[in-house]
Amino acid sequence: MRVLVADDERVLADSVGEGLRRLALAVDVVYDGTAALDRVLTNQYEVAVLDRDMPGLTGDAVCRHILAAERDTRVLLLTAAAGIRDRVEGLSLGADDYLVKPFALAELAARVQALGRRPGRAVRPVLEHAGIVMDTARHSVTRDGLPLALSPKEFAVLRVLLRAGGAVVSAEELLEQAWDEHADAFTNSVRVAMVSLRKKLGDPPVIHTLPRVGYRLRG
Repeated sequence: MRVLVADDERVLADSVGEGLRRLALAVDVVYDGTAALDRVLTNQYEVAVLDRDMPGLTGDAVCRHILAAERDTRVLLLTAAAGIRDRVEGLSLGADDYLVKPFALAELAARVQALGRRPGRAVRPVLEHAGIVMDTARHSVTRDGLPLALSPKEFAVLRVLLRAGGAVVSAEELLEQAWDEHADAFTNSVRVAMVSLRKKLGDPPVIHTLPRVGYRLRG
């Protein structure tokens, strides 16, 4: 899942970004509404976390642009305004969820993951293939019933492959879906992640490499 976080409180925005990355999400962080709008019109995000009260272009305005552009992006609005009227107003903009500051990072993360699993998205909470079972809600993976201790990046890469259902996934697609916007397409990040993931998945090998094409799951 790829997520955008936009909040002019830089410390808060960076903290949220790091917290979501620990859940194997690809997260881009920006600090104003103009940058947020630029990102959502350029990249495909499953969820955008937007502060309503950003100076200049507000989170409300970015939310309206997302709806007008018919982007397939769920919107979670953040605000310090806790009144019922404020919440109703925020949801009336077309936002999918609303969270009042201060909030617990665990709650925000749960809401982001829930938005990514909402009907209408090709995201299932449990993914299975060739004895591998990934529970995206509980952030757990087993193979033939044995638990696997995957790093956040390994988890993210495996999730992309599982969602492909045996179809080929290129290195570029993996970078787009499992890394953030700062990923360098000319590095060997994908290859390194694949080596470590294959080792943890064990035998028989389940990830097949198609030279100069990409990767897919066997079986």
